Amino acid sequence: MRHLKKGRKFHRKKDQKKALQKSLAANLILEERIMTTPEKAKETKIIVEKLITIAKKQDLTSLRNLKKKLPEKAANKLYYEIAPVFKNRKGGYTRIIKTAKRRIRDGSPLVILELVEKSLLMAAKTEAEEKK
Repeated sequence: MRHLKKGRKFHRKKDQKKALQKSLAANLILEERIMTTPEKAKETKIIVEKLITIAKKQDLTSLRNLKKKLPEKAANKLYYEIAPVFKNRKGGYTRIIKTAKRRIRDGSPLVILELVEKSLLMAAKTEAEEKK
C-alpha cells in the first residue's frame, strides 16, 4: 500500500530523485522554459509553484528557504525577478504545452514546461538591465 507516499518514483532512489527534481526546478527558473517528459513536467510544476508561493512573501525567511532548496543563482532569480511579477496572481504560475515531438533514443513524448507571465518577465529583465 502507498498510503501517504505521494509523487512519482522515476525508477530512482530517493536521493537521485531529489537531485533530479532540484535540477529540473532550477533549470525552469533560470531558463523560464524547459522541454521534458510529461511525468517529470507534472512533478516539477508542483515543486516550482510551491517555491514561487514562498518567494512571493518577500521576506528574509523565504529567501533563506529558497536557498536551502535551490542553487543560489536560481534562488536569487526567483526571489528578485520572478516573484514580483507574480505578486498579484493567486496560483497557476506554470503551464504545460504538449508537443508532437518525441525523444529520439526511446520515443518518449515531450512537453514544454514554462512560466506563464513570459512577457512580464522579459519586461522585468530589460528594466533590471537598464538600472545597471
